[in-house]
Parts: sequence; structure tokens; C-alpha cells
Amino acid sequence: MPPETQAIFAEWSPPIFLTTALLLSAIVYLRGWLEIRKTRPALFPNWRLYCFLLGLATIWIAVGSPLDGFADALLSAHMIEHLLLMSFAPPLLLAGYPQVPLLRGLPRVVRVSIGHPLVRARWLRGVGHFVVQPVAAWLLMNTIFLLWHVPAAYDFALEHEHWHEFEHLCFLSSSILFWWPILRPWPTSIRYSGWIMLPYLVGADIVNTALSAFLAFCGHPVYRYYVENPNPLHIDATTDQMTGGVLMWVIGSIIFLVPATAVALRMATGPRRSYSSARPH
Repeated sequence: MPPETQAIFAEWSPPIFLTTALLLSAIVYLRGWLEIRKTRPALFPNWRLYCFLLGLATIWIAVGSPLDGFADALLSAHMIEHLLLMSFAPPLLLAGYPQVPLLRGLPRVVRVSIGHPLVRARWLRGVGHFVVQPVAAWLLMNTIFLLWHVPAAYDFALEHEHWHEFEHLCFLSSSILFWWPILRPWPTSIRYSGWIMLPYLVGADIVNTALSAFLAFCGHPVYRYYVENPNPLHIDATTDQMTGGVLMWVIGSIIFLVPATAVALRMATGPRRSYSSARPH
């Protein structure tokens, strides 16, 4: 292993707060999953548990593993970090149908005193219903995605650790909202026509492609941070930026266009029906 890479690994240490929070989330979900599986085994097969746990693991790999150290040094590694947080972790978490298991897995005193009142609060349910509507979710995710890639905001986040953590939280939470109308985790009962998801996904791909192509082909470093702080691996900033742009472009397009193709095939080959999930019994 090159000395430069060894230095990045040497500076890394597991983030205690993040690791603890993810482990507690896994325990709470597992406890609730085991409980609800007693009455709804068909709705909560093993693979949903695996998806949720893999989603938590993906978050840790993105921001808790040595990858985070490389992301501070290389734009290309930073883009991989963002892809994990925005395109991989959210669908995995939502595939686990997390709402009910997380609520059921809380200690009874917490569930009764805090969980149930929050779930039953009409204003909170109204906000939740609004932010997962396709238009709101699409605008929120793509706006946050573009704003944090404005050079001033991007450099500021890298120079201020707490703002960098807030940036990651923005990416993860807005992407969960974005993927919600597509995966509709139970007990969501909102109905959308299948054709809505096509411009929804293709439009997000267009935004991602525009930014990725700009980073890949503009021919000069866009972010001051990488010019003023040369990476220890001695990779040219323009080359690193081009690599990051291509990674965003290719992987991001696959993530958006594969489900868009699935929706189009379903519409073309199956009966016309609402794009919805099972209602709670």
C-alpha cells in the first residue's frame, strides 16, 4: 500500500456517534421486524430485513469508513460517497418497509409516550404526506443536490466538518423522500398513475447528467478546495474531477433509468392500473 494511502487510513477512526446510532437503528428495526413478522410473515420476508440492514451498512461505508477520508481528498471519492447516500442507501432502507418495524421495535414507554403521539399528530401527517408527493419530493431532492454542488457551498462544506455532516444528512433525507413515491413502503396507500414515474425518474437523470457532464468536460477544476489542498495521492485535480463526473453520470443514470425502464415495460405489457402499494389491513 502506498505511503499516501496508508496516511489516510492512519488518520481514520470509527465515528462513535454515527456507529452507535446505526447499530441502535438496526436493533430497533430487528426487534420490530421480529414482532410484526408474527402476524404478517408474507409482508416481511427475510429479504426485507437484509435490505434494511444493508442500507444502514451502506450509510456507514459512505460516511463512517475510510472512504470518508478519501472523499475529503478526492472529488471522485466524494462523488462515490454521495452516490451511496443518495442512490443506494435510500432504496435499501425503504425496501425494508421501515415505518412500522421501527415504531414497534422501540421500548414500550418510548413508543407510548413519544412514538404514538407523533404518528397521530395531524399536522405532522400532513407535512409527511406533502413531502412525499412526486412534485415536492422531486423538487426537494434535485434542488438540494444542485445547491450543495454550487462551488461556494461545496467548498464551504469541505472546510467546515459540521456543515459537511449536515450536507450528508440533506442528501440522505431528501433522497429517502425522492425514492418514497417509487417504492411506496407499506403502509403507504398513496396511488399514482404509472406514467408519472417516467418523467419523475428521467427528469432526475437529466439533472444528474447535466451536472456530471459539466464536471467531466469543463476542462478546469470547479472547486477551489481541491486546488488549494492538493490530494496526498498526487492525482491532478482536473483528472480527478473528470473521473468523478463520469462516475456520477454512468452510475447515476443506471440507478434512474433501470426503474424507469421497468415502469415503461409494466405499462406496455400489463393492464393499465394504479402504481400503488398494498393497503394496511
